Amino acid sequence: MGMFRRAEKRIPLEIPVFLESPRARMDAEITFTEDVSSRGARVVSARPWKKGEPLTLVSRTGEFRSTARVAYCQPLYGEGYAIGVEFLEPSGRWVVESRNSSAQRRSGWEER
Repeated sequence: MGMFRRAEKRIPLEIPVFLESPRARMDAEITFTEDVSSRGARVVSARPWKKGEPLTLVSRTGEFRSTARVAYCQPLYGEGYAIGVEFLEPSGRWVVESRNSSAQRRSGWEER
């Protein structure tokens, strides 16, 4: 176990997203997050990604987008991969709604 400590709590949440790779000539992958924070997300992908690989993550609503990099890639049981995505240039809103109140909890940024 390393000394690394996550600065922000991750919230288990499935948010529909598009993953786009500037390097791979492929259509954007339509997928979802497993958990999120204001600095990144764990996302399910159909293909393996290399650590450090650049990508763009866009919420399917279009309210949030960010250039990002792959922090890790782990094979999932069965099919697919879980990738850790670190946001580099986030813009828009990455909103997490609280389950027990109508108040919205901001786990991200407001574009100014």
